[in-house]
Amino acid sequence: QVQLVESGGGSVQAGGSLRLSCAASGYSDFRYCVGWFRQAPGKEREELAAIAEDGTTDYAASVKGRFTISQDSAKKTVALQMHSLKPEDTAMYYCAARGWPCSLNYAFNYWGQGTQVTVSS
Repeated sequence: QVQLVESGGGSVQAGGSLRLSCAASGYSDFRYCVGWFRQAPGKEREELAAIAEDGTTDYAASVKGRFTISQDSAKKTVALQMHSLKPEDTAMYYCAARGWPCSLNYAFNYWGQGTQVTVSS
């Protein structure tokens, strides 16, 4: 069973940076794809970025250039580095996993509990 645990959320002022981390386990038997998503109160869930086992990445246009997804295969962690944060980036951030192919256009099957990011103006 795939398990995902997010960490690194917190409060930051506008213009600041945060690095989220997702610790993944239990997926050794399939080619994995890990993505980051967020959901603000009263809004739909929004996809942000995904990374495949081979390092291929997929970004939503809304965050490309500000957010960077990366992985540490040895530690089985996937990070989301966020820069130039804005108040509208305030949301619960989730990591999720799926098998192949790796794209934000496909449904993700496994989800973490989320980590809160709050950006103040």
